[in-house]
Amino acid sequence: HTGLTDVSLNAHGRSQARELGRGIDRIGIHFAAVFTSPLARARETAGLAGFPNARIMPQLCEWDYGEFEGRTTADIRRQWGRDWVTWNANIHHGETLHHVGQRADNAIEQLIQTDGDVLVFAHGHFLRILASRWTGFPAEAGQRLALDTGTISKLGYEHEYRVIAFWNAAITWSTGNIA
Repeated sequence: HTGLTDVSLNAHGRSQARELGRGIDRIGIHFAAVFTSPLARARETAGLAGFPNARIMPQLCEWDYGEFEGRTTADIRRQWGRDWVTWNANIHHGETLHHVGQRADNAIEQLIQTDGDVLVFAHGHFLRILASRWTGFPAEAGQRLALDTGTISKLGYEHEYRVIAFWNAAITWSTGNIA
């Protein structure tokens, strides 16, 4: 669990960020604004993807895992039992799921103030919660949304309803196709 630990990308992550940037470039979408979490790995991803001037939005930080920070799920389960999962855990000295959901709601309220398409660079658990809250579901619904690194997702509208247009999609940079 690498929540607020401020680590840089590894070589694979840097490669994924560059590929993501080439794919976004090939799609040809103009973004009215680009935002990033203040954590180094998100800022670095934004920069390598071609958005070095992304605006920092503190609300986009990953979940604060408290005493579970830096530990693997397997390690935590050895201590807390095999049924332990982040989504229903009592996070000691960290953020509750409810708090992360409120932070996602605050981020959404800020993001929708932008006139036009917005690009966000953030973190796995937080983005899953953001998508859940975007569509009106509780934060814990994010546990049902798998999200890989180096992928793109699109939240938008269908008529007046907030929707997930696509999720966890890989971009083929050579064609700009979304798979």
